[in-house]
Amino acid sequence: MFETCFVGMHGGPVECAHGLVLAASQGIAEGELDAVLIPGFWAESPQQVEAMLAGNAALLGALARLHKRCQLWSYCTGVCLVAASGRLDGQPATVTWWLADALLKRYSKVRWQSESNCIFNTRSATASGVNGYLPLAQALIERQVSQSVFHDLDRLMVLPRPAQVHDAFQSLSLIEQPSPLLRRVHGLVQGLPAEQITVQKLAAELGMSERTLARKVRDETGVAAATYARRIKLSQVSERLTLTSAPLKTISDELGFSSDSNLTRMFKELTELTPVQYRQRFGRVQG
Repeated sequence: MFETCFVGMHGGPVECAHGLVLAASQGIAEGELDAVLIPGFWAESPQQVEAMLAGNAALLGALARLHKRCQLWSYCTGVCLVAASGRLDGQPATVTWWLADALLKRYSKVRWQSESNCIFNTRSATASGVNGYLPLAQALIERQVSQSVFHDLDRLMVLPRPAQVHDAFQSLSLIEQPSPLLRRVHGLVQGLPAEQITVQKLAAELGMSERTLARKVRDETGVAAATYARRIKLSQVSERLTLTSAPLKTISDELGFSSDSNLTRMFKELTELTPVQYRQRFGRVQG
């Protein structure tokens, strides 16, 4: 989805803090860029911010001259650079709390919002805090993929604390499916009410015969297509049991089971545990 490169005032090596050297592949004014991310810089007071801005007049000019098609994203103190370039005038933007008073006075044309941690405009995006790149990345990824895909990315790539899961649900997330066909089946099953999931319906949605779908799923997973689909749906039940305190009836209704007793029967057949026992053993939410 994204191709990332380092840019500087000019191409070549850029000396950073603590002896780190980054290689800028091009100057900021060279070539076509869809967006430029301005990171934060070290500062402990408004006076240090002022000194930094005064020492980077050339950079501010380059940012101001960027084509309007190029979006400017920034976080933490980096927002000061974009504001100083004039590219935030008339737009809402986040502000780091200890800089709020100073920026409100100096850049009055910007609609500062200290209560927001991430704001996207047509040609800019800002986030507060030294980890502001995370909500920016989240917002960008969510624009490109479905909620379930983002859930997988967040769970598998942001390195959360390991979560214990039943063997029946190992390697069942969308991102772990090894082929385009299985990922399409996975997405369809997650979006359908449980009582509407049949091999016939899945095959029709995928534009193939039931026999072809059954053969391909068995070849790739070693189990019948109906079994594979049932595990995916029950994996959704598992996530809600472990990550939320929602009542079983609510989970059953949300996922389209005919009744919570039917859900319980299917879940116990697969895991040898009732939903209540499963939540007690694997749940991370109490109450």
